[in-house]
Amino acid sequence: MIEELSVENLGVVAALRLCLNKGMTAITGETGAGKTLIVGALGLVCGSRADSTLVRPGAEEATVQARFGGPISNLVGDLDLGAETEMVISRSISAAGRSRASISGRMVTASMLAQAGGALVEIHGQHGSQALLNPTAQRDALDAFAHLDLGPMMEARRAMAAAAAVIAELGGDRRSLEREAALIAHQLQELDSAGLEDPGETEALEAERDWLGALSEHREAIAASLSRLSGDPGFSEGAADVLGSVANDLSHHPGLAAIAERATALAAEATELGSELRAELERSEDDPGRLEEVNQRLRLLADLRRKYGETLAEVIQFRESLRSRADELSGLEAKVAGAEAEAEAAKRDYEAQQRLVGEARRAAAGPLATKVQQRLATLGMAKARFEISLGDSPTAEPVGFMLGANPGEPVLSLSKVASGGELSRTMLALRLVLTGGPPTAVFDEVDAGIGGAAALAVGRALADCSEQSQVLVVTHLAQVAAFAHNHIAIQKAEEDGRTVSVARVLDPKERLVELARMLSGHPDSEAARAHAKELLAATGRWQGSGETQGASLGL
Repeated sequence: MIEELSVENLGVVAALRLCLNKGMTAITGETGAGKTLIVGALGLVCGSRADSTLVRPGAEEATVQARFGGPISNLVGDLDLGAETEMVISRSISAAGRSRASISGRMVTASMLAQAGGALVEIHGQHGSQALLNPTAQRDALDAFAHLDLGPMMEARRAMAAAAAVIAELGGDRRSLEREAALIAHQLQELDSAGLEDPGETEALEAERDWLGALSEHREAIAASLSRLSGDPGFSEGAADVLGSVANDLSHHPGLAAIAERATALAAEATELGSELRAELERSEDDPGRLEEVNQRLRLLADLRRKYGETLAEVIQFRESLRSRADELSGLEAKVAGAEAEAEAAKRDYEAQQRLVGEARRAAAGPLATKVQQRLATLGMAKARFEISLGDSPTAEPVGFMLGANPGEPVLSLSKVASGGELSRTMLALRLVLTGGPPTAVFDEVDAGIGGAAALAVGRALADCSEQSQVLVVTHLAQVAAFAHNHIAIQKAEEDGRTVSVARVLDPKERLVELARMLSGHPDSEAARAHAKELLAATGRWQGSGETQGASLGL
């Protein structure tokens, strides 16, 4: 709850500090005195839009601070406040339009401020928040009434997401893995059938192709060489015979024995060379079939390089990587199959939980609408029709609160039909029907357009609401203010030639005077004071002269 509110240089408010208590606090004053500035100040600490026109003329900036007490850490979402039981929200607006915000001394963004403020304060009325107009808030209100536990549905959704993540981590769904495995099998079959072993096979085949292509020229060269060595027709003697004769001639001269031996060796080598040439000539018969085989093999290797790598070595390496992936896929398919089974089971569970949630919402929508409509009837909206629209989705979303405030009017979304007072009273009715909500509720214009018995009903409802939450209400009606546990009066005054708003926490006697003013416009009227005393007595708030309320004020 709000324990203290400090405002400086905001509009006609120069400086004030309010210490607030539990229960219901009425904020009253003449029109234009600055009552709604209190609500506006609370809106600023709860994340409403900062407007430089709010800064008091002549001041450099306006500052609003609110101190909250009670269990805080479990109320403000993702903000890490530890186990603190007190929190201070500060908001400053410069005359140049810049805005700063902090929570317990820590600078925060506008979204973080709205998150924290929205968890602590609920403002309704012409300057209030739009929480009730938010479809999410309306859905949450219906869920609260139905005592709906969304945990199982959220858990099923998390399980479904976890299974999908496992499938993604494994490389995709089973069908995609099967397609990959089939492609790998086809590629491996193509590569294995090629019988690739030697990374240098292309170069060897190209050399053989070149040899086979020039085979006739090779035969001619071999035949000519053989003729010169062997003395074939056209030559008087072969080289081997000549060398043999040289060796024979020299062998008769002892001084030339070494040369004769060399000649003998050369003759023998020439004879051996002739034998090799003769054998090579016999082997080098034209073989067109072999040349075609070599060319076909080269075409195959070129095709494989085009598909799988720049070189034959890269193609062989790619083949080995395919084999590794094939082994990996054989295990992955089983894992993915298991993950897909889990995902399907999680999906079925999630869909079942969605249906249960939808059924619970549909079952609760009618009773909630009836209870709210009954409450509205006691709050001066006897002819109002309150309905809850539900979507066709399994969870019955979207959820929408609909209101027909007056007879003959269509039932439309709250954001389209509700005035500030109607919105405040609708929220008050919901507050009374539902449990939970932020620890502080602020109502502005809740009494717009009502009076008499309806005003008493609104005041009583606000008092009832204050049993579970701190309630601040800006009101013009004495019948409403009389139900408050604490009463703050806002008045205009003049200081140094300038108009300022001041606030006073009223003691019982002062409260009697203020209620008399609200009833008749004449605070000194004895009849009005008697009526005011009667009101306080009827509401159980009359404490007698001299007693004080619990709230305090510092200026």
